[in-house]
Amino acid sequence: MHIVRTVEAFQTEISAVRSKGKTIGFVPTMGALHTGHISLVKRSVAENDFTIVSIFVNPTQFNNLTDLEKYPRNLEADADLLMYAGCDLVFAPSINAIYTEREQNNRFEFDFEGLDSVMEGKFRPEHFNGVVQIISKLFALVQPHKSYFGEKDFQQLAIIHLMTRKMGFETEIIDYPIVREPSGLAMSSRNERLTPAQREIASGISKVLFQSRELAAKISPIELKKWVENEIAQIEGLQLEYFEVVDAHTLQTANNWNGEAVGCIAVFCGVVRLIDNVRYKW
Repeated sequence: MHIVRTVEAFQTEISAVRSKGKTIGFVPTMGALHTGHISLVKRSVAENDFTIVSIFVNPTQFNNLTDLEKYPRNLEADADLLMYAGCDLVFAPSINAIYTEREQNNRFEFDFEGLDSVMEGKFRPEHFNGVVQIISKLFALVQPHKSYFGEKDFQQLAIIHLMTRKMGFETEIIDYPIVREPSGLAMSSRNERLTPAQREIASGISKVLFQSRELAAKISPIELKKWVENEIAQIEGLQLEYFEVVDAHTLQTANNWNGEAVGCIAVFCGVVRLIDNVRYKW
């Protein structure tokens, strides 16, 4: 497994792979890898001839500079995990290798067709502009046959599907189910910032979401929203930012159970912001 830090070195490596006609799988990450990331990598390894993982903490998708500074970084540990998972190439560029000064200081424009106006987009303005900015750059560089993303970031995944279609990228987007800790807590790099006591508290998020699936057949989406909000409010140590029941395709509020709906939640446990979701299917 090779680790490259510059665009020039990456292009040399990927050109050699393409010249041999190999299929390329791609897993974009911000590092601080956990079992969820490794599951994506292993699936890519199983489905492609050559697997590339990018590790890049993208500054343009952070609204909070403190959050950016505190984001965990450990390339050596990540590389060890990736090597054992069967990854072939790690692309770990610097900020200046990816962005010009102008790109860093100017808003990236994209027509989200309304997918960015709710939930994460409402509470993290311009977050998704940064996401589309970096993923489009990486797709252009890698030109993968398949790209793998976890469903924990449900809204982001919907936007990546839209971006892929609108920008004409030929990569197939593979959605991968949420990977959870034994407690039910959705795996996230941010979990590293939780104390053991906070991890136990945070496991209450998934417990409430799982219970909401059982209730969904009996009450309306609006009633379910109120129930989840009340349940989270009763867990000491958690502060709800939002819970929304939305159409799985448009991400707009679901007023009934016609079609497929998703319950998306964002909660603070101390200063750590956690997101999760569950699907409601009929």
